[in-house]
Amino acid sequence: MNFPQQFISASTDYADFDHQVPAPYIRKKFTLDAAPRTAELLITGLGFYQVFINGTEITKSILAPYISNPDDVIYYDRYDTLPYLTRGDNVIGIILGNGMQNAYGGFVWDFDKARWRSAPMTALRMDMTLDNGECLTIESDTTFRTHPSPLLENELRSGDCYDARLSIDDWCSPSFSDAAWNPALKVLPPRGEMRLCQASPIKTYERRKAISIIPYEDGYLYDFGTDTAGVCELRIKGKPGQKIQISYAEWYHDGILEKKNLMFPEYDFPYTDRVQNSTYICRGDEVETYIPSFTYYGFRYAYIKGIEKDQAVPDLLTYHVMGGDFQEIGSFSCSDPTANELQAMTRNAIISNFFWFPTDCPHREKNGWTGDAALSAEHMLMNLAAEDSLREWLHNVELSQAPDGSLPGIVPTAGWGFGCGPAWDQVITEIPFYLLKLRGDLQTAEEAAPFIFRYLFYLSRIRNEKGLIDTGLGDWCETGKSGGGHKAPVEVTSTATAVHLLEEAKYLFKRLNRKPEYHYADTLMTQLKKSFRKYLIDFSTMTAAGACQTSQAMAIHCGLFKKAERPAAFTRLLQLIRQAGNHINAGALGLRVLFHVLSDHGHADLAYQMITTKDYPSYANWITRGATSLWEDFLPPETQPHSQNHHFFGDISSWFIRAITGINPNPHLDDPDYILLAPNFIQPLTQAQAAYQAPSGKLTIKWSRTPSSMPQRPHPSAPPDTIQLNIQSPPQLKGTIRLPQSWQFEDGFPQKPLLPGTYTCRYTP
Repeated sequence: MNFPQQFISASTDYADFDHQVPAPYIRKKFTLDAAPRTAELLITGLGFYQVFINGTEITKSILAPYISNPDDVIYYDRYDTLPYLTRGDNVIGIILGNGMQNAYGGFVWDFDKARWRSAPMTALRMDMTLDNGECLTIESDTTFRTHPSPLLENELRSGDCYDARLSIDDWCSPSFSDAAWNPALKVLPPRGEMRLCQASPIKTYERRKAISIIPYEDGYLYDFGTDTAGVCELRIKGKPGQKIQISYAEWYHDGILEKKNLMFPEYDFPYTDRVQNSTYICRGDEVETYIPSFTYYGFRYAYIKGIEKDQAVPDLLTYHVMGGDFQEIGSFSCSDPTANELQAMTRNAIISNFFWFPTDCPHREKNGWTGDAALSAEHMLMNLAAEDSLREWLHNVELSQAPDGSLPGIVPTAGWGFGCGPAWDQVITEIPFYLLKLRGDLQTAEEAAPFIFRYLFYLSRIRNEKGLIDTGLGDWCETGKSGGGHKAPVEVTSTATAVHLLEEAKYLFKRLNRKPEYHYADTLMTQLKKSFRKYLIDFSTMTAAGACQTSQAMAIHCGLFKKAERPAAFTRLLQLIRQAGNHINAGALGLRVLFHVLSDHGHADLAYQMITTKDYPSYANWITRGATSLWEDFLPPETQPHSQNHHFFGDISSWFIRAITGINPNPHLDDPDYILLAPNFIQPLTQAQAAYQAPSGKLTIKWSRTPSSMPQRPHPSAPPDTIQLNIQSPPQLKGTIRLPQSWQFEDGFPQKPLLPGTYTCRYTP
């Protein structure tokens, strides 16, 4: 593609916390001697842009075109501008935001030191053909004119300030005179490859009004009921110069709106009042509306001050709930409201943490943590059609790889975050693996293969003298802790994760017919397994080092116990769970596999109990404490929570779909249109249902209990003797129905081909 490469900017001056530079207006007037027949625009903005034709905005979404390291990738968007052009005079207009080009609010991760840091810039080209046969091209150059806009401040993580008194009416209309404006400057572009953005845009899912408005300190507190992400639309008839300030937060307790969990107390940061804040200064003529375009916020509460009592009405603020524009792929519901709420919270955490790529949280960091995405790739793809966005971000991950093969913990990065360990680095295989398994996408694996292979050399080099991997962050956010301090040794979690990563790499290389790479991965995996078994397993008790839920579950899940050893190893896991009172006692790495290990060994009911018990610690305990999205940690009730909107504990959604309703796509890793339907009829549930969109069609399953016709059950804990299983599936979808142990179809068989229909299943102890 012939991307425009001449970049322009309004100036070379760029902002920081102490020196604000308004976002620039940029425009160019041009004349068409005949009606246009075709018109296509290619445009980028570094960091963000809004684009207008003759006063009409055509920008695809907020934060366009993407959030990337521009020394790796420069993203462009393509628009059909024909509907907006006319014969005669026309104007193209742009407003530029700082975005990643000047992300000074990301100083914690050294974005303020990025080598590409500069004033925002743009490059564009519009190619047109006219009815008279003429071909005309408009390209960014010094004939474009610039002027400061009313957007005095904009920063991705901090917020914005808009002074409506400085707005210029009709600045993008052909009749407006820009003679007093300054010419644009030619500037050097960053070093990144030029690429058309293929990620799904950001959309508004809902426009929500506050569920309550209460006086608070010097203003009013708007409670929108759910901790999610997006922006607030301000609508007000104010006085000239009236200054309105909005502060966004997710935690309100004991009459206090708390933002400490959004700060970094270890840094001497004098601008805490600028974190998740927005300021609007009224023009004061008629009703005014304002919606931010170059930032977004994670919040439930909006504290607004600078307004009069009669202005504190529901229509003052409207929450535009935003996230990636994804089609629903999977769903789950059941007879237990707690499980349904956890499913909704997981879906909320995914969407509100997907602004172009999976972020860790939508407020404090907005970073693309690789470990978070690795832990969430499966449940994201089991719920939503996020493959385009994951593919696009994976390309950024690949380009961030260092020459030695190591990967950073956040992408994009300015060089910060290397050395987080295999549990974070496994994103390099997790995304292509699940795109191949669930969508049949081999092309992403083909692109990733050289980067995976280079990473395997790095993995081999970082082994210690015992042949183990002892670097990395470990079992992050273990129960009762925030961050590190976990019981599972890093040698256990990093080595086990490396074995899992290598198993996925082997599968990808095999499918790609890359035999040398496959054999290298197989050899390295064999060596790591041997070292793990030699140094990290006590065979007298079949216990992995650390003697905790995470170590034991990961060792079982990653195949580090041999087949004959697994029953004893699983019994040891059950002992560790009983010691914790049948509660979870693990971090993000352990909880990614724990429930699957339990259900794979016939203990789905125990897994369900651990998830849904109301007392601490559990997922359901979050609900009793007011959670509306997934939290970052399982801290005691008397302890201040950290982020209340994280997705890396969201594998429970995948477990609900896979273990309770039994939808297991492509279990043999050879056909994404083959489903193993292996439900578990969880005792507390009277019914459960789910849907999943495979490449060839949609599968829907519902099971429900029929009360026992027996006067008395043989044992009080015995389940009802009948389950009605209803299946809807297209003929091209293949698979097997496999009932749990002690259950049979009416003909006495425990297994059947996957075909649509209604089946009666009986419990036969």
